[in-house]
Amino acid sequence: MTVISTPAAAAPAHLQRGADAEDAALAHLQSRGLELLERNYRCPAGELDLVFLARGELVFVEVRYRNTDKFGGAAHSVDAAKQRKLRRAGESFLQTRAGLAFNNCRFDVVAVTGAGPAYQIDWIRDAF
Repeated sequence: MTVISTPAAAAPAHLQRGADAEDAALAHLQSRGLELLERNYRCPAGELDLVFLARGELVFVEVRYRNTDKFGGAAHSVDAAKQRKLRRAGESFLQTRAGLAFNNCRFDVVAVTGAGPAYQIDWIRDAF
């Protein structure tokens, strides 16, 4: 019996650009000493792009990508509704990781603009 495998379909271009921007954000934060705990944590409340440990503090990171800042930029797209979703996802993450529940927590936003590999990366600590 011959099994023929077909190559996996390539991700749509916009999803690939987002993944590339997330990779750039991850490398940027790791180069500054943050320790990755989890990537793309999903729960019914939503998704956390990146979760780090930094000097005993738990850091939830939302990565936002825009090709240009013509329409307000990447960071401005994290509105109040998105912040609520991220907080609920953060609570879910803490409930599933009892050993981390006593760490201080913060929410950061990493705004990635431009085209890779020459991205402009703006790291906003304690964004909300």
